Amino acid sequence: MVNLDENILLSQRVDLNSEQAVESQVLRIAVYDEFKAYETYSKIIEKFGAIKPFINIKEAEAVHYSALMPLLQKYNVEVPINDWQEKIKVPNSYIECCELGVASEINNIAMYDNLIANTKQPDIKDILFKLQAASYNNHLPAFRKCVLNHYNGLNQSTSLNSVEDMMSKANEYQMLLEDVASGNIDQNKITEILSKLNISMISGAGLGAALVAFLNNYSQENNKE
Repeated sequence: MVNLDENILLSQRVDLNSEQAVESQVLRIAVYDEFKAYETYSKIIEKFGAIKPFINIKEAEAVHYSALMPLLQKYNVEVPINDWQEKIKVPNSYIECCELGVASEINNIAMYDNLIANTKQPDIKDILFKLQAASYNNHLPAFRKCVLNHYNGLNQSTSLNSVEDMMSKANEYQMLLEDVASGNIDQNKITEILSKLNISMISGAGLGAALVAFLNNYSQENNKE
């Protein structure tokens, strides 16, 4: 069995030209992405053991997709097929998994921006706001912390080219951070930046320092609130 609307589900964006009702798209996209997060963190735990923050966030993701189920039933929307176990590839190290977590939660926040903007039903909008807030206030900070703890604990020497590269990447991360904080998130820009930096699969001095710069700024912004 397959999801006939797989392109929409994977895009994480409502397609206003689709014949599928907007409410159906919104709810199926949200559930499918929460399935993805749950299965991803489950596979990481299978590979590396019951490590934090994955063990805690995995359970939270189960709560998230469970919270959406009554709305699918209310609006007569079919639950999407959870086929993520066949698609997920777990990174090779714990720190890469944390970097993947950062990228995934930023994408999740951006996805909910799009879904909320296209939702008219108050009860759906309310749940989406709560799920987005959990990603921004709980999940992203948890992954930020494990990345910071790792890279701040490393004593690494870098060349001039590496420093220039780090600054360039840190600037791109800061631009992304500002969009995340303001809610003005462009999904295409996020995809472009994360794809170019290969955040989910690459670690090292350059990327590590860029992540630290980005995530330190994120921490400072959160502390101001």
